Amino acid sequence: MFKSRGDIVYKCTVRLLEDTEILECEFHPSFKGKSLLEHVCQQLNLTESDYFGLRYVDASGQRHWLHMAKLILKQVKDASPILFSFRVKFYPPNPLLLKEDVTRFQIYLQLKRDLLHGRLYCTANEAAMLGALIIQIELGDYDSTIHIGNYVSEMRLLLRQTDAIEGRIQELHREPLEGTPIGGGGVKGMSTEEAERTFLKIACQLDTYGVDPHPVKDHRGNQLYLGINHSGILTFQGSRKTNHFKWSEVHKINFEGRMFIVHLNYPEKKHTVGFKCPSGAACRHVWCCAIEQMLFFTLSSSSEACVYSGGGLFSWGTKFKYVGRTEREILERDGLLAPREPQEEGSSAGGKRKASSVPATPSTPMTGDFGYSSLPRSTHSAPLEESGDGAAHLALACCERAPADKPAVCPSEYGMRDSFEHSSSESGVTSQTGPSQGEEWSRPPTAAPPPPAPRPFSLVRAFVPSFLFVWLSLGMFALLLFETDVRFLRAVKHKPEMVALRRYYYAPLKEYVKRKVVELF
Repeated sequence: MFKSRGDIVYKCTVRLLEDTEILECEFHPSFKGKSLLEHVCQQLNLTESDYFGLRYVDASGQRHWLHMAKLILKQVKDASPILFSFRVKFYPPNPLLLKEDVTRFQIYLQLKRDLLHGRLYCTANEAAMLGALIIQIELGDYDSTIHIGNYVSEMRLLLRQTDAIEGRIQELHREPLEGTPIGGGGVKGMSTEEAERTFLKIACQLDTYGVDPHPVKDHRGNQLYLGINHSGILTFQGSRKTNHFKWSEVHKINFEGRMFIVHLNYPEKKHTVGFKCPSGAACRHVWCCAIEQMLFFTLSSSSEACVYSGGGLFSWGTKFKYVGRTEREILERDGLLAPREPQEEGSSAGGKRKASSVPATPSTPMTGDFGYSSLPRSTHSAPLEESGDGAAHLALACCERAPADKPAVCPSEYGMRDSFEHSSSESGVTSQTGPSQGEEWSRPPTAAPPPPAPRPFSLVRAFVPSFLFVWLSLGMFALLLFETDVRFLRAVKHKPEMVALRRYYYAPLKEYVKRKVVELF
């Protein structure tokens, strides 16, 4: 008889955003990913848990996000020991709108990690300001009796932390605040909360905010890095942004084998770009990340959002079901957006529009015909708070772009050319190809975008179920023929061919199966 697994408990380790902090957790085989994430958030006193997730690495070195609706054990069955990393999964477009201080602090810890690992790329002057704010948050105001010598060098803040930039961080830490937090001067006199909010305000306006770079190649083999965040899909060569495909321009996302494909709709044409991933598993991971980011930041409601992709003549399709609240639902719950007015019953847009904002994008949704044109990019998010004197807009730039009123730190001393190469190694996928000039792999544009089509026909999907049904039917007929004494089958049963079939094939197979079952139990 089967053994009961109800009393089995599995242990796992969860690494928090501070590398020195871990949680030892236990889960039963019946537990799903959502229960473990909720437990971790309870330990951290986090109520705004929708922005966070648990990441793990499989036996082949491929990273994955723990799926909330699937069993934990099935997802990490080959892992030993079972190790998760608690990370920010959906970076809020404006972290200053978060209700809880503890949530903003976790976002700050994630961005501090991103800055250290080179994922949060910025100019040297911006990096110096961010470093000074970290020092202010963790050490407080500059004190000449305590902060002696090059005390900044004792803290790891940046991927390429040179003497020049450490000196600039110390200057900003010593200089008093002038006017608004970003208006000028240093950081001395800022409270911890004010420094943290200033850090978040600067970081969230960088182009690489929320970007976890995925190594890909174009059709010429040039190394690129693909980033996905609340604003859309971005591409980088080295650390230079080359393309930005906004969610409002994305019509469809799918993948075929190792090729990640983005279908774009522009007013004048339809365009398709593709990027080659290091492996099929890496490509599927990129697709899942893109789908989740797009649905989280564009859907009005998450109910029954399910998409397909990856199917072909000789490949299995992939089904992905989105679980959890969307950004709009969170903002409505917190009172930052007015709730949507319910549609009148029987109206032309009513009825079966539970997931009315599900894009036709990631191939085809399960229910209904949904267009993407009704999904403007990040319309759910409120604008950033403005400082009194009008803070300057801080965006991703080359190191040469230093503000006119600040001395520029020597770019050669603080080069972040290899920042994405460094951070991408964390995913277990590395590339030896250096950044070079190139363009994305593209297909010829067609005349006009077609209307949303039904799920494409797949020979494999049609053949495999039919094949299984036929063999199951033959097996049931064999059991009925050889194990029963039905009157209308007696004539068939005693035919010479059937007698030989039973003696030489059916009986030996039956004995083999019976012996294996006895050995098993």
